[in-house]
Amino acid sequence: MADAPVSSVRSPVPQPRDPGDADSPAGKKRAKGRIRQPLRYRLKRDKALLLFCLPGVLYFVLFFYLPLAGNVIAFQDYQPFLGFKQSPFVGLANFTALLSEPEFWSAVSNTLQITAIQLLLYFPAPIALALLLNSLISEKIKRFIQTIVYLPHFLSWVVVVAMFKQVLGGAGSVTTLLMEHGVNIGNVMTDPGTFKLLITAQAVWKDCGWGTIIFLASIASIDMGQYESAAMDGAGWLRRIWHITLPGIRPVILMLLILRLGDILSVGFEQIILQRDAVGKDAAEVMDTYVYYHGVIDGDWGMSTAAGLMKGVIGFALILAANKLAHRFGEQGVYR
Repeated sequence: MADAPVSSVRSPVPQPRDPGDADSPAGKKRAKGRIRQPLRYRLKRDKALLLFCLPGVLYFVLFFYLPLAGNVIAFQDYQPFLGFKQSPFVGLANFTALLSEPEFWSAVSNTLQITAIQLLLYFPAPIALALLLNSLISEKIKRFIQTIVYLPHFLSWVVVVAMFKQVLGGAGSVTTLLMEHGVNIGNVMTDPGTFKLLITAQAVWKDCGWGTIIFLASIASIDMGQYESAAMDGAGWLRRIWHITLPGIRPVILMLLILRLGDILSVGFEQIILQRDAVGKDAAEVMDTYVYYHGVIDGDWGMSTAAGLMKGVIGFALILAANKLAHRFGEQGVYR
């Protein structure tokens, strides 16, 4: 007589977990202990790498972190011959005096106006130039144009300002040419009304080409298959840029925009101080030149340090806020 068919499969009996199993709490603790090496061993193991990083670490410590201790001057009536220890503390008196000074608010207003103009005109310029360079078919022409637009970055601001003066100054070539044809634009280099646009144009001419490097690298990382598929579907170059290129480089754009917002109160000290006397401080005084003239020139160390400290705190707060906003829109930002 044949055996009856088995109607069900008996489930296996669970076995007790071995304390030495890697998935058990004891096993995980033991594995973590094996992975975690003593500090002395890790220092010896990574000695070459640590020595390689040491110059960079020393650079930031000596020139960026140690000078932060000098911000104590903002709370003192600092006198150089007395030093930090003997200069009397005045609390927030420097900040109160700073906020009640009209010249400070004039410098803040000029700084914010220049920053707004540069965000609208200068920040998109490297993106547009990178898109144009990427659209070139000939690699030789592309490399030649890249070399040409990179060159102004290596010129100092003294040379750049002198070149603009030779072109747009009272006796400049463009000014003279326009005057010969009955168009009098005056001396653009000394006109307070056009000063903010002038320094923005100088920044675009000098650093626009250099700023395209990171955008071109970001565009190169986009999968070319997306462009081929879009072209086969009938998408033109403008639609490919709008739907493929710009979304592909959006994280880089947001990261650089966040960093720019953190530096919103710094608009180019060397560039502006070279032209400040020509247009007057009412139009050219910014936060950096205010700190320089009131601190280094006039010797008001406490108030100028207070202004610099406020600029740093505001910039740091803007970076945190902008990075948090980027996270809300699903982007990585500068950090997680």
